[in-house]
Amino acid sequence: MGPRSTGPFIDLVVSQCQEIYGARHDIDFPKMLICSQPAPFYEDRPVDHVALEAAVREGLLHLQSAGADFLAIACNTAHIYYESLAATVDVPLLSIVESTVRAIPRQAGALALLAARPTVEAGIFQDALRGAGHDLREIDWRDQVDALLAATRESTAPASFQRFWDSLFEQARAAGVDTVVVACLDLSGILRYAVTDLALVDAANCLARSIVEEWVARRDARS
Repeated sequence: MGPRSTGPFIDLVVSQCQEIYGARHDIDFPKMLICSQPAPFYEDRPVDHVALEAAVREGLLHLQSAGADFLAIACNTAHIYYESLAATVDVPLLSIVESTVRAIPRQAGALALLAARPTVEAGIFQDALRGAGHDLREIDWRDQVDALLAATRESTAPASFQRFWDSLFEQARAAGVDTVVVACLDLSGILRYAVTDLALVDAANCLARSIVEEWVARRDARS
């Protein structure tokens, strides 16, 4: 979903191939069909859900028509429409929410969710995390996340990103949080500037791992 998300996400998939089954040479990696889908998403205005869902559906159908065996959406907010989108296509659609909840460490204590405003307001991650029995603390980061997302669209120096992260993590500690779930692809792209002793669960990386695990299972079933 969008160029700022697509590039870093493909890097995550490649890294998971190396980690999970030791891919090294070009021939070792899966064939990937990639649609960097233009979508009407803005950090400074309400989401047009009808238009956004339609854009995501267009991208999924494009990939399905190109021959994809299964699909994944590298966008957390788009998962607001997951059930409807999954029913639209004829191949399996992985869920970033399910992938993330499965990846929460057993030893995790209190969690906090760091996500774009529409994802937070939809409650899809909160419902899933609490449904799995996790202690999720409510921290209203929406204005700060809006500002951080705006900064990713500018030529912002790394030191600026570090200040944003430091402020967010300080609030997490004050709330008694030891694990932060990062559920925004644009924020995942700048996690390299985050320095913290808090545990970070990156939804993007969780989805990338699920993609590779699914591909490996299908490869092995054919052999």
